Amino acid sequence: MELYTCGQKKSVPALHPCGRAAKALDDAGYRYELKTVGGYRMMPWTWSKRARDRAEIERLSGQRQVPILVLDDGDVISGSGSIAAWAKKHPAST
Repeated sequence: MELYTCGQKKSVPALHPCGRAAKALDDAGYRYELKTVGGYRMMPWTWSKRARDRAEIERLSGQRQVPILVLDDGDVISGSGSIAAWAKKHPAST
């Protein structure tokens, strides 16, 4: 399982979508690989790198926004709300 996020990773989960997705997976008991991508929408100086940095995200999900979660079976869940809902519905086996 891989969670793709921006540079915010797990910081300030209440304020940032990437942090909310990571916290939801943590709370549900999942272990996952955290992958960070660059090219931030709100930082114009990174726009020239955005297409390159987000190419894998676009290939996996059809869009360039993070967070996305890639499950072990290859299914992709996009967006913090969808990731949190999935994690709550499917807690990790203990």
